[in-house]
This record gives sequence, C-alpha cells and structure tokens, in this order.
Amino acid sequence: MNLRQDAAARTRSALIDSGLRLAERVGLAGLSVNALVEELGVAKGTFFHHFGSRAGYLLALHREFHDRLETVIATAMAGHDPGYDRLLAGTTAYLDACLRDRGVKALLLEARAEPLVADEAALRNARSAAVGEPDFAALGWPHPHDAARLWVGLVAEAALLELQAGQRQPGVRETLTRYLRDRPANPG
Repeated sequence: MNLRQDAAARTRSALIDSGLRLAERVGLAGLSVNALVEELGVAKGTFFHHFGSRAGYLLALHREFHDRLETVIATAMAGHDPGYDRLLAGTTAYLDACLRDRGVKALLLEARAEPLVADEAALRNARSAAVGEPDFAALGWPHPHDAARLWVGLVAEAALLELQAGQRQPGVRETLTRYLRDRPANPG
C-alpha cells in the first residue's frame, strides 16, 4: 500500500469510527452527512469519495459493527467443543456486545429499512446460523440448520428486549438457556 492509499484507508476508518461514536449520541435521524463531516473535520467530498451515499455509509457501519461482533463471538466460542456451552458462550458474547454498543445497535435496526442494509443483515444472519448449526447438531436436534436459523432470530429478539431496557435482562437470558437445556429428548 502506498502513502496515498494508506491515508485514504485511515480517513475511511476515521469516518466509520466517528459514525459509530456519533450514532451513540444522535441515532439514525441525527446521523447526517453534515454531522459526520463536521464531527471529523473533513470535506463533504471526502465522505462521498469513500461511501458514495448515505446508504453506502450505513452499509459500511453495519459491516463494521458486525465484523467486530463476529470477532467477539468467535473469541468467546474458541476452545469449546460444539454444543451447549459453545452456543451459550457465543450468545452471551453477542448480547453483551449489543448492550455495550446499544446506540449503534439501535441505529442499525432503524437502518434496516435501507435495502442495502437489509440485504447485508440477511447475509449476516445466515452466517451466524452456519456458525451455530454444529452446536445444534451436537445437541441432537433433528434439523440443526433450521434450529440455528431460528436461534439467531430468538437471540436477536433477546438483544432488542435488552436494548429497550438499557440493561441485561436476567429472565430473558435464563429463558434462552432453558430453551436449549430443557428441550424434549425426542423433539418432533
């Protein structure tokens, strides 16, 4: 990478980081191009050079947030064999990260009306289900792929409940564990 490319990558990264911080304070409605460039002290043209549009920027924010989430989840799941403990470690890591960055999570939920973001969310959900599928297989679920897909939706809903409350919801988290632990021996 040459100096020009390195400077461009740093500027793009700074715009993303600035947007993640700004999202915590102002939500989607306040996350305007003007607010972003003012926050970082760059020209509007710089923003459009890197993202093309506000929708492109929201997509980049979504990707960055979820890339960070995937790293946190993978770290939490590392060292666990597929099954109950691994699945719950990843689930807890996801919920804690969403709660820690609740302004960004809220912004991204609002941004799902944007088709680019909705498509990316569907891709991320499919990837998350693929990560959880071996856990459901190890737990003996008859349709591990479908179980993992439904689990992703259930955990996302749990994150919304915690987002609305602004804190961990122990009852919600306990219920998630019971869905796995207390399932019938022969579901079907």
